[in-house]
Parts: sequence; structure tokens; C-alpha cells
Amino acid sequence: MSNSLTQTWYMTQRQLMAVARQPAYLLITLIQPVVWLFLFGNLFKKVVELGGFGTSSYLDYLVPGVVVMSALSSSMWAGMGTLEEIERGTLNRFLTTPVSRGALMNANVVHNGISTAVQSVIIVLLGLLGGAEYPGGAGGIVVLVVAAVLLGAVFGAFSNAVGMLVRQRESIIGINTFLLLPLTFLSSAFMAPAQMPGWMRHLADFNPLNWAMVAGRSAMSSQPDWGTVLGRGGALLALAVGAVWLSTRTFRSYQRSV
Repeated sequence: MSNSLTQTWYMTQRQLMAVARQPAYLLITLIQPVVWLFLFGNLFKKVVELGGFGTSSYLDYLVPGVVVMSALSSSMWAGMGTLEEIERGTLNRFLTTPVSRGALMNANVVHNGISTAVQSVIIVLLGLLGGAEYPGGAGGIVVLVVAAVLLGAVFGAFSNAVGMLVRQRESIIGINTFLLLPLTFLSSAFMAPAQMPGWMRHLADFNPLNWAMVAGRSAMSSQPDWGTVLGRGGALLALAVGAVWLSTRTFRSYQRSV
């Protein structure tokens, strides 16, 4: 176990170094969250007057949604990196080394988790600069970041599994395009559940994206419902473990095919 963790961290460092060499990429990934925060935040700021948001500031409500949506959006493209390594022959070369097969796939998930955590903290700070308030304090922010990381692990591992199975960029692009907007709008990202149609509200209860938002918003409120936080967080953790297991299984299938 210790050896596998060491190898996973080594492979993660390799991916982090590649990101560090392209700092402009980090700035580009923040453009969309900034648009969501300040454009949508100002455009719909009076919507809180409808009630059910639990706050008088729409920006306070929107920040956790943007954090979670950004985690989803970035993690769904993890499979593209796996495809690039397959096409370049890098992954096949690693198969000839003693490195753990689990480390090859899990490093992608860990790298995605670190990137998601950094991105989430930056978005929270941007919201703070824009006037958002976080009554739950640092503890609530930590819960929100952990929920975003778990959601990123779910869809990052799923994206890797899809990449291993289909091995085509077009398929990953199609699946991501198909899932992103329905998952976003069938959640409480922009609108309070009390203001959503009944059927949408019920579907949101089964949406992992909404689980992360509910856990994060509750923890960041002045009176957190820790039962809800633990329930949604536990469901995300179980789903993340299952997604990572699936990703590892598909990698073994790929290994047998080469």
C-alpha cells in the first residue's frame, strides 16, 4: 500500500509539473467562473426577492454553485489527457515499468483533485472580493472545497473510464456536451429549490452535482445542518470510490488489449 501511494504521488507530480509549465492555462480556466460570478451574479441579483434562497445576496448563494460547476466542468475533460497519453505512446511505455497500474490511473484523479481544490479556493476568494459573505467561516469553506473535490473525482474517473473504452475524442466531447448542461440546470446552481418546478426538484435529489452544492451551502450557512452535510458528502464519497474502481477496471481491460 505504501509503495502504491508513493508511486501515485510520483505520477501526480509528473502531471503537476506539466501544468506548472503552462501558467496561462490556469488563468484561462478561471475566465468562465468569473463570468458566472460577476455577470450572472449581477444579472440575477434581484431573484433572491422571490424567497427560498436563505440569503439576501444572490452572490452568497451563487458562489458555492460556481465552485461546484467549475469542478464538474474541468473534471469531465480528464479523459482527454488519458487519450493524449495513449496516442503519444506514453501510457504504453509506462506499462513496461514496475509502476503500479492503479497509480497510473489514480494519479490522474489526484492531480484533478489538487487542481479542483486550488480553483475552488480562488473562486471563493473572488466571491469574497465581490462582496460575498460566508457565515460558516473557514470550516464551511473547507467542506465546500472537499465536496467539489469529491465531485471532481467522480466525473474525472468516469471520464478516464470513457477514454479507455471508446478511445475517441469525439465521443468524450459528445458525452460531456450532453451531460454538462442537464446536470447543471437540474440542480440548485442558479435557482433555489423552492422556486423550481416539482419534477426538477425531485430529479435534483438524485443529481451528484446538487449533492455537492447542498453540502457546501449548508456548511457555509450560519446554521449548518450537519446531518445533510454528512449524508450528501457520504454519498459523494461512495460514488467517488465506485468511479475510481470502474476507472481502474477499464484500465486493466485496455492493458489486455495492447
